[in-house]
Amino acid sequence: MTLKEIVRKIGGLSIYEKRSITDEYVELVFFNKDINEWNKVFVEVFGPPEKEPGVKPNKEVSSLTKSYGGIWKDQTFFKKDSSSTVIIAMFWPWQDRMHTTVKVAVLKKGKR
Repeated sequence: MTLKEIVRKIGGLSIYEKRSITDEYVELVFFNKDINEWNKVFVEVFGPPEKEPGVKPNKEVSSLTKSYGGIWKDQTFFKKDSSSTVIIAMFWPWQDRMHTTVKVAVLKKGKR
């Protein structure tokens, strides 16, 4: 699955703010009231999260997310491997409890 295909899948979901959409990185903000719909799409694309909220990230997850602001205990992390890339996705809930930032990045293997 490519980043463009993922963007198409989330295109039908309600988006509060589009911050960045490139071939290698997407950053969007959505309303927490829609979290179940967003989770459903991301589980369909990535499978279950590699790190659920409330779980401390391991070293691999921390390393993969470092360039994108890292990952904290209250955040969600997804990962999908292919032969030449790793696609990662992170849900960053806001302190206002109304919004979540989603970051999706394509990493070339061996270039992390």
